[in-house]
Amino acid sequence: MATESLTLVTRGSPLALRQTELTLEWLQERLPETAFTVRKILTTGDKQKQWSLEQRGGEGLFVKELEAGLRSGEADVAVHSAKDLPAVQPDDLEIAGYLPRAEVNDVLVVREDIATPCFIATSSPRRRAQLKQLYPCAVWSEIRGNVETRLKKVANGKVDATILAAAGLKRLGHFEWPGLAFRPYSPAQVIPAAGQGAIALQVRKGEGDKLRAILDEQTRFAVETEKAVLAGMGGGCHTSIGVYCYDRTVSVYYEPVGARHYPMRGNGDARERVVAEIVADLGLNEESE
Repeated sequence: MATESLTLVTRGSPLALRQTELTLEWLQERLPETAFTVRKILTTGDKQKQWSLEQRGGEGLFVKELEAGLRSGEADVAVHSAKDLPAVQPDDLEIAGYLPRAEVNDVLVVREDIATPCFIATSSPRRRAQLKQLYPCAVWSEIRGNVETRLKKVANGKVDATILAAAGLKRLGHFEWPGLAFRPYSPAQVIPAAGQGAIALQVRKGEGDKLRAILDEQTRFAVETEKAVLAGMGGGCHTSIGVYCYDRTVSVYYEPVGARHYPMRGNGDARERVVAEIVADLGLNEESE
């Protein structure tokens, strides 16, 4: 018999629901005496499918309504794609932790009959900025919709190609599609967004200890480092900044200078030191004065 209950809140997109299923499986195995329920909420980002995320700014569009559910007490845990979360958490909320991270890399999805795509669609300035180096003659446009919708747009010839996260494709079982070729890039070729591939569990401030103990510490360290770098650089989830922490190295893509790599030295305040080094090296101190 359940001795405790927790309500999870999620977006209603197929990928968000799949990520919530994975979260439920993880939590139920480790908290067998807890009863779980799931609430779906339509976020502003889901409602406004015609909005340009780049022009309006994507930060918070897919998370604000979930956070409101935590504040009102309608939910206890919000399930997010970590890359959608702002670099800095609100004062009254916190991240309890993360499930083990999936693949972090991006994948070019292109029609099988096209060797070099000329018309590529993505709503990510980060992806566009890096892929422009590989496809300098391509014409670029934005694209909205869930993963399946985007795959259909490529397959139906509306665009030649799009770029999607490998983690989302794998979670939905979409690494095959009639008429499409999937060309993965390594994180060294296209540096991912901070938090890409990670599922984050957000709770009210002070309520994360029980979940933190059963979540993945390696993913926490990497994602918190990436978000700290992003915050130090003044970036959000829809900027042309890529940040990836792995093997105590932080890779950064910053459009004015390209890709750079920074070792994390020592322990203790290693994260603070590498953030300061990156900000100084990229000249961001001068820009903010």
